[in-house]
Amino acid sequence: MSKRDYYEVLGVGKDASDRDIKKAYKRLAMKYHPDRTAGDKELEAKFKEVKEAYEILGDSQKRQTYDQFGHAAFEQGGGGGHGGFGGGADFGDIFGDVFGDIFGGGGGGRRQSRQQRGADLRYNLDLSLEEAVRGKDVEIKVPTWVSCEPCDGTGAKKGSKPQTCGTCHGHGQVQMRQGFFAVQQTCPTCSGTGQIISDPCNSCHGQGRVEKTKTLSVKIPAGVDTGDRIRLAGEGEAGQHGAPAGDLYVQVSVREHPIFVRDGSNLYCEVPLSFTTAALGGEIEVPTLDGRAKLKIPSECQTDKMFRMRGKGVKSVRGGAVGDLICKVIIETPVNLNERQKELLRELEESMGGNSSRHRPKEQGFFDGVKKFFDDLTK
Repeated sequence: MSKRDYYEVLGVGKDASDRDIKKAYKRLAMKYHPDRTAGDKELEAKFKEVKEAYEILGDSQKRQTYDQFGHAAFEQGGGGGHGGFGGGADFGDIFGDVFGDIFGGGGGGRRQSRQQRGADLRYNLDLSLEEAVRGKDVEIKVPTWVSCEPCDGTGAKKGSKPQTCGTCHGHGQVQMRQGFFAVQQTCPTCSGTGQIISDPCNSCHGQGRVEKTKTLSVKIPAGVDTGDRIRLAGEGEAGQHGAPAGDLYVQVSVREHPIFVRDGSNLYCEVPLSFTTAALGGEIEVPTLDGRAKLKIPSECQTDKMFRMRGKGVKSVRGGAVGDLICKVIIETPVNLNERQKELLRELEESMGGNSSRHRPKEQGFFDGVKKFFDDLTK
C-alpha cells in the first residue's frame, strides 16, 4: 500500500511555512493522541502517520530531500536515515513535544521515560599472560538484580496487574502551575512509573526484581590485553517493573609475567648470556609462549644487544599479523671463581697486552672522552 503525501497528511500546501507545518502538526497530534482516542486502532494509525509526516517536513534538510525524491529517499536503507519508521511510534516523546511547547517547555517539557533501564555492571577479570594470549572460557559470579520470576517482572501478584496511575494518567509526570508558568514534576503518587501496584508480589514486594548472584560463562577471545572490555548485553541489573536490563562489562587486566613484557603484539624478555658465549658466539635456548626455541649468538656480542624472533609474539584480538619476540641479552660477569679460574683470566688480560683498543673499543672510546672532558675544564 503506497503512503499518502506528507503534505496531504498534515493538510498543508507544499509552500507552507515551517510555522504552519508545526501548527498543523500540533493540532492533529492532539486530536489523534492515544490518550484521547481510547485505543481506537484506526485513529492510532493516523497518529503514527501524522508523527511520521512531521518528522520529515519539520526538518528543513529532510523536507528538501523529500521534495526532490519523495518517499523513496526515506525507505529502509534510503538516504534520509529514516528507514523503518513505520513499525511504531514513541507516544511519550510526542506527548512531551506537543504539551511541552504549549506550556512553555520546548525540550524541557519532555517527560521522562516511565521505564528506567537497569544499571550497567562492571566485573574486573584478572588473567595470566598465557590466558590472555590464547583465550579461554571462564565462569564468573555476579551479584545483581534479576527479573522476579513469580510476577514476571511486573511487580504485581500473579493474577493481578498494575493499574494506570490516576494522578498522572500514566504519564509519570504532572504539571504544577505557578502563576503564568507551568513546571513539570515527577508524579508523587507513582514516583514516575505511571502505574500503581495495589496488590504487590510477595517475592519482590512490588519492585519487579530480586537480588541474586548469577553464574555466567564468558568466552575470552585470544589476544585480549589490559584495558579491553567484553560487553555482555542484557546481563546487567534488571530494571524495575519489567524495564529492560542493563549490560555487563567484563574489564580485562593481565597480570605481570615473570619472564615476558607485552607491548601490543610484541613480547620482550631479557636473556642472561655467559661471558664465554658472548665472546666466542654460540647457540642458546630462549623461552617463548610456545615452548623453547634456539637463538644463534654471533661472536663478540655486547650486552643489551637485541635479537628479534619473528612470529613468536602475540596476535592481537583486533587482528593483524602475529607480533615478534624481542630478546635482549645481558652478559653475566663470572662469579665465585676459584684461584685457577682467576689466574686464567689474568693470563687472558696479559695476553691482550697494551692493545686494549682492539679488544675493548668502547672502553678506549670512553676514556678518550673523559680525558677530553677534563682537558676542556682546565683551559
